[in-house]
Amino acid sequence: MNFEYTERSKELQARIDDFMQAHIFPREKEYGEFVLNNLWQHYPELEKLKDLARKEGLWNLFLPKDYGEFSPGLTNLEYAPLAALMGRVTWASEVFNCSAPDTGNMEVLAKFGSPEQQEKWLKPLMEGKIRSAFLMTEPAVASSDATNIETSIVRDGEEYVINGRKWWSSGAMNPSTEIYIVMGKTDPSAHRHVQQSMILVPANAPGVKVIRPLRVYGNLESPEGHAEIDLTNVRVPASNLLVGEGKGFEIAQGRLGPGRIHHCMRLIGAADRALDLMCKRVAVRETFGKKIAQYSSIRQDIAKSRCEIEQARLLTLSAADKIDRFGVKEAKDLIAMIKIVVPQMTCTVVDRAIQAHGGMGVCQDTPLYSFWIYGRIIRIADGPDEVHMYQLGRNTIKQRTV
Repeated sequence: MNFEYTERSKELQARIDDFMQAHIFPREKEYGEFVLNNLWQHYPELEKLKDLARKEGLWNLFLPKDYGEFSPGLTNLEYAPLAALMGRVTWASEVFNCSAPDTGNMEVLAKFGSPEQQEKWLKPLMEGKIRSAFLMTEPAVASSDATNIETSIVRDGEEYVINGRKWWSSGAMNPSTEIYIVMGKTDPSAHRHVQQSMILVPANAPGVKVIRPLRVYGNLESPEGHAEIDLTNVRVPASNLLVGEGKGFEIAQGRLGPGRIHHCMRLIGAADRALDLMCKRVAVRETFGKKIAQYSSIRQDIAKSRCEIEQARLLTLSAADKIDRFGVKEAKDLIAMIKIVVPQMTCTVVDRAIQAHGGMGVCQDTPLYSFWIYGRIIRIADGPDEVHMYQLGRNTIKQRTV
């Protein structure tokens, strides 16, 4: 395995790092104060930053090269370190039009959308003119098993009628969100993995009602936000169905592979930043007559954190490399591994950094609290740890007992 980055990846890493240093880090605290005090409003400088990133060619870098005309031509392995750099500030990826859930939704539309769907929804998403949300999880059932979902998608002439209740619909509170990708059942009597379909639902369609925003550890995560949404007799054209009836799981599997690389590398970037902040903090603070950095326990925490970050990085790069060379299906075990390892690593490393900062570590004066929340929620999002461990354990037993 050779994880030496290509010259193009190295050049983009340098340019993104320069952009972050010049335009993102200096605005980090201002952004945080604005979103805390201006609910569901966009930071005024955000569009200017996005325009600047677009002009500098740092735009839509996430789509792998097998997406043809929609891709900038990078592999998952080439893009991975770019995602890590963006992850050093929780909102930075949006500046480069590389933020979830839009990245996954754009992948779905690029891979499975019809030309008409791509023109109407993918094009404005790739231009950064609108945002999107993905509606799968439901409050009434254990959605870690997606076959449990109960939302119905019923054909009625030239339309589909959708009924159900969704929650943890990431991005749905965003005032710029105009389109949802909704997963539901078109044929409950079919085999359990071909009952589901995905369909495009405009956010302003009659019958769509946002019940409430959901707080993550008390944080509304404005202006993105997660929502609970009621869908009552929502009618959309039959042409809004993605690919065809019963293709929901197939689409979902294609969506989750590269997306998990993105999340994991952003988390690695967050953990790396947390370690930087920890090192700087302990180098200047004193207790009981000496610098905190001189205590053995602190040095051990820093050493363990560095080891754990690097282990997680190499594992994620290995998964990215395998997706590039053999596809998502062949990389499924490695994808499961990074989903198990990386969020937990991030929570652990960030927690050490919080402890080293004392009271400062739990307030808005550092990004540490937001890094910890991000790591913790990803242990549930895109499938909880237990599902990945169950499947990885099953696959491992099968592979080693043949």
